Amino acid sequence: MALTHSEISGLFSAIVTPLTVDGSVDIAGLKRLVRHQLDAGASGVVPIGGTGEYPALSRDERKRVVAACVEEAGGKPVIPGVLSTGFQDAVEAGRDFAAAGAAAVMTVTPYYAAGTQEGMRAYFRAYRDAVDLPVMLYQIPRRTTVAVTAEGVQAMAEDGSIIGMKFSSYDMPEFIKTMKYAGDRISVLSGEEPLFATHVALGARGGVLASATIYPKVWLRVFELARAGKLNEALAEQTRIDPVVNSIFLETNPGPLKAFMAMAGMPVGGVRLPLTAPTAETTEKLQAVARHARDIALA
Repeated sequence: MALTHSEISGLFSAIVTPLTVDGSVDIAGLKRLVRHQLDAGASGVVPIGGTGEYPALSRDERKRVVAACVEEAGGKPVIPGVLSTGFQDAVEAGRDFAAAGAAAVMTVTPYYAAGTQEGMRAYFRAYRDAVDLPVMLYQIPRRTTVAVTAEGVQAMAEDGSIIGMKFSSYDMPEFIKTMKYAGDRISVLSGEEPLFATHVALGARGGVLASATIYPKVWLRVFELARAGKLNEALAEQTRIDPVVNSIFLETNPGPLKAFMAMAGMPVGGVRLPLTAPTAETTEKLQAVARHARDIALA
């Protein structure tokens, strides 16, 4: 049975792709990471998005990553990211992931050759027709420079093209409009750690967060508090992880995140070009934050 919007709720960890010393995908490490999320209580995992270095992986590697996640997840939803720039490449990826057992795909707005609002609506309508999986819209304008408006999201929901979206933007008025126009038809998930509690308090049904790859329990506590209407308590809990969030995004994700994970006792290897290891200045800040996280028993 196909995944529905009502089943997309809670924390979906945007996980890194562990690599071995020689730079190949570490399947055993990947399965441990998936297990870490689910044992903590995450609703599912989102592999090979931006945090999972989608552009740096080959088509075959992406398929193997999704298949390994599905195998380890034991029925929990695996919703891989699709970050291809072209429609046909995105379709091929979606079909690969369907064959690997994914529950849905999280497909980024088309970029580089950016379409109009109607063009993006038509893109997702055609994409859903071509791929036999439910689709989540991935909106991250700071990376793509394009965004679907709240009205556009509403139209996509009415088309049946999408069952949810990851809202990665600091545009709060647009978030509020999106919830107003489409929040009853799709599952809107927050993609911004600093706004997570606020997004949930305003109706988001959960989140897709990069830092959850190491600290899922913290974000689950924030989620439960915010969902219960205890926003001040949720923000206070979120403050505990703020230094981690600030440090791991000092350079392009997931370079600092992977470095931090090693410092925190969860090594997952390095990153692939064009990303490189964090600079000495960033590394020093990461080390200080890792010490602080140990001191306050952040977990």
